[in-house]
Amino acid sequence: MRLLLISSSNVHGFGYLDHPEPAIRAFLGAGRRVAFVPFALRDHAAYTAKIRERLARMDLEVVSTDHLDTADAIFVGGGNTFRLLNTLYERDLLDSIRDRVRAGLPYLGSSAGTVIAAPTMMTTNDMPVVEPPSFNALALVPFQINPHYLDPDPQSTHKGETREERIREFLEENETPVVGLREGSILRVENDTTTLLGEKTARIFRRGEEAVEAAPGEIAV
Repeated sequence: MRLLLISSSNVHGFGYLDHPEPAIRAFLGAGRRVAFVPFALRDHAAYTAKIRERLARMDLEVVSTDHLDTADAIFVGGGNTFRLLNTLYERDLLDSIRDRVRAGLPYLGSSAGTVIAAPTMMTTNDMPVVEPPSFNALALVPFQINPHYLDPDPQSTHKGETREERIREFLEENETPVVGLREGSILRVENDTTTLLGEKTARIFRRGEEAVEAAPGEIAV
């Protein structure tokens, strides 16, 4: 099983998908036909057109999920995780995507597409604009992911919950570890090996333990 889980398609100082492009190219290798899942945004056609134009600059062809069986990879784009998961349930695609990826189809996810690679979508940052039948997601990795992870700003006057506090609330009710994936970071999964790509550390949370920082390279979650 091969996964490339991107925290964000947009990174400060870079154009759309520019920052992860080298990792995407290395991950796909000779693969050229990518099935794109646009369901995290409302306008599927516009989102697909945007991705088609961007990936064409990488010599990649974008097809719909109707062609999943003949694709070289699948790419699940970012947006609202509730909307994404709800649509996958509505279209009865969750099991077919999971089965194809577990059988070897390379999986690319960004933001919401990264969240749903986890057992559930419960560590998303999004508002529940729709109600999916379940929070259960693809369960391609045995840990939860919080993309766009933000560290507390010591200069901020904001008194609401920090991202770390929200993740600790999740762990009060759940035992699954959580990876806080900062923007500009990527997880590459090859079977049972998870590697953190990029220049930033990831913050790993486990129930009943202090959070730890994982440096780029192979990590254990």
